[in-house]
Amino acid sequence: MVRIGPHTLYHGDAYRLRDRLGFFDAEFMDPPYRFDNRGGGAFRKSRTGADMIVAEKLDQGFDISIINPLRAGSIVIFCHNDQLPELLEYIDRRYQRFCLLGWIKRNPSPMCNKHYLADVEPYVHAWNHGHHPVGKHHDMHRWVTSGTMPAKTFKHATVKPLAVMDKIVRNMAGRTIIDPFMGTGSTGVSAIRHGKIFTGIEKSAKHFATAVERIRSAWEQNETP
Repeated sequence: MVRIGPHTLYHGDAYRLRDRLGFFDAEFMDPPYRFDNRGGGAFRKSRTGADMIVAEKLDQGFDISIINPLRAGSIVIFCHNDQLPELLEYIDRRYQRFCLLGWIKRNPSPMCNKHYLADVEPYVHAWNHGHHPVGKHHDMHRWVTSGTMPAKTFKHATVKPLAVMDKIVRNMAGRTIIDPFMGTGSTGVSAIRHGKIFTGIEKSAKHFATAVERIRSAWEQNETP
């Protein structure tokens, strides 16, 4: 465990730790997707990010039972298109309301697999009473647009750009936020920038170290007069 100001980061397994950490106003998840990495045609050799995902076994999905409305007033979950049917049915039975949103990518990875190009990545924002989305009218759009980040930036294939995270975090109600699949810490950086108290969990030692460095830097910058 590492503490950075009021923020707490855990190096460990979210499935073992999350229950112990109690209730949070908001929860953000970008868990392992379940997808087919075949295909790509002439672009196959350039898909280093997708190959990194497979190498780290982040293409095999996640245990949906980790989503628990008794542990957070609202939740945002990113997923692959093929995971939507199961996820939406699960969410609909457990939360007061939800909205399907999307990240429009300016530079999507060339992997079609006899399907549409993945130029929109879906995410769901679900909430229970008292934890509805917040924000000014101009910030309540259902879509956010940005380019993807190269896998080499933080040596992680699925880093969410801060432009995407800032929009999401701004729309999540409350002061405390947890990310049980923290990765390299983008949620934490955005949470600090928006005055929230962050808790993160990451299983990979390499990515945990990156998250600690990024979040410590964000905290120091935030504290500088």
